[in-house]
Amino acid sequence: MPARKGFCDLGFAKLDTDRKRRKGFAEVIYCPGKDRQHLLSIARRIVKSKEDLLLTKLDRAAFSFLKRSIPALKYNPLAKIGFLLNKPKALSGDPVLVVSAGTSDIPIAEEAALTLRLMGNRVEKLYDVGVAGVHRLMSHIEKLRKARVIVVVAGMEGALASLVSGLVSSPIIAVPTSCGYGSSFSGLSALLGMLNSCSPGITVVNIDNGFGAGYFASLINRR
Repeated sequence: MPARKGFCDLGFAKLDTDRKRRKGFAEVIYCPGKDRQHLLSIARRIVKSKEDLLLTKLDRAAFSFLKRSIPALKYNPLAKIGFLLNKPKALSGDPVLVVSAGTSDIPIAEEAALTLRLMGNRVEKLYDVGVAGVHRLMSHIEKLRKARVIVVVAGMEGALASLVSGLVSSPIIAVPTSCGYGSSFSGLSALLGMLNSCSPGITVVNIDNGFGAGYFASLINRR
């Protein structure tokens, strides 16, 4: 398709070539459910266009398949992100703080943190400071209050986002995770708890959506 159409028609997919102009970053590829050859065709087209390539929820087997054809492709197994930047990013803006309630939430927190870095943001991390031991969080109160944007990642009942929001003036992006015992319903309990927070200034992304939180935080930080 001509560039003026704003997308490239691959037959099975229509790659949004206008995304970078609108959002500041090329179209990001969500990997689960996609045929590997389709993934490869999309990835090759992005690389050929000299755009930054970001593949989310990418498992190791699919990464190994892609890397055979794209040797420069890199992978973070904890965040489950594959990436290849057209050129190194100069990190700018105020640091975005990524906070996790427990160590089981770290993979989703890392997905948010890596997304932020790949989009050119400086990132600080504060992990394992959940409400079961709130003194751990309170010992970092100055760091929390200096942050311009905070991503809070929590499973179980998801209470950490409300607590952090009640302590700071910055916007909070809350990420519920699927971490928790049976009655957490694979993250639904945390999601509903965050949606029902009485503390103003919280927005909530979907369960285990670290990428969405990082992307949104990057948009806020750029402005």
